[in-house]
Amino acid sequence: MLIDTYGRVATDLRVSLTDRCNLRCTYCMPEEGLQWLAKPDLLTDDEIVRLIDIAVRLLGVEEVRFTGGEPLLRPGLVGIVERVADLAPRPRMSLTTNGIGLRRTATALKAAGLDRVNVSLDTLRPEVFKTLTRRDRHQDVLDGLRAAHDAGLTPVKVNTVLMPGLNEDEAPDLLAWAVAHDYELRFIEQMPLDAQHGWKRDSMVTAGDILASLRTRFDLTPEGADDRGSAPAERWLVDGGPHRVGVIASVTRPFCAACDRTRLTADGQIRTCLFAREETDLRGALRSGAPDEEIARRWRLAMWGKKAGAGLDDPTFVQPDRPMSAIGG
Repeated sequence: MLIDTYGRVATDLRVSLTDRCNLRCTYCMPEEGLQWLAKPDLLTDDEIVRLIDIAVRLLGVEEVRFTGGEPLLRPGLVGIVERVADLAPRPRMSLTTNGIGLRRTATALKAAGLDRVNVSLDTLRPEVFKTLTRRDRHQDVLDGLRAAHDAGLTPVKVNTVLMPGLNEDEAPDLLAWAVAHDYELRFIEQMPLDAQHGWKRDSMVTAGDILASLRTRFDLTPEGADDRGSAPAERWLVDGGPHRVGVIASVTRPFCAACDRTRLTADGQIRTCLFAREETDLRGALRSGAPDEEIARRWRLAMWGKKAGAGLDDPTFVQPDRPMSAIGG
């Protein structure tokens, strides 16, 4: 079990498969990109599968989310999914992606054992997409979403960040589109995860702003706390259901008290939180021949020291020392 001093138990493992990405989203990284990790520093496919096996067999992990960077850029992704699906106990598996490569991989990922996907899409306007991501790939994302839905990687969840002066007026249109295509839309407050440190608390679009905008067109009925559980998104039924919309208010309504996540970076470090300043090295233990029980012990010790919360709404908050692409969203 991965328990911390506040009694939280981590059962959800986020695995970053690469720090690389084929977009340059303004809220994530600079236009020229970042200094990527050297290949020898990255975990191999075998090392990733072994660590996930330790997590589910010895530490009580029940769900694995593959992230990046952009996880579809990982050459061995389908094979990793297939091998994790064969573990006992078998964890639930999902993937967070920008969607660009889904059209050609969705069917293979489903066949390998992937259960569902989260796709990032911040706008319905191709010109705004190009401004936000610095790439002209909007149609590729739409095609990827449809391919994921058709392959049965459902529910297909769409993650959206609204930014002032760019797409903050699109919330109702995005929800109408998601309902029409049977996607579950989730708005995420912009977090201070940009490598260039341009985030400003007083200029972000808040959960309150988003809900007020949505209610100009839709009737929203809140789900209860029992339905939410440890999920980061507060959810509402749209016009009585069955469709739902979620809002992840990471800054204005932090959910740290219910957090059940542990994070493995692409270079084999354990992070207790996206905003943690400390890491625990498992790659070194793997490569020095440590047995599974020793790696599990180090993992437990790392999670025992997890802090109470990220403190995002605190004006003295210090941004993380590694960009989101290196940590895994």
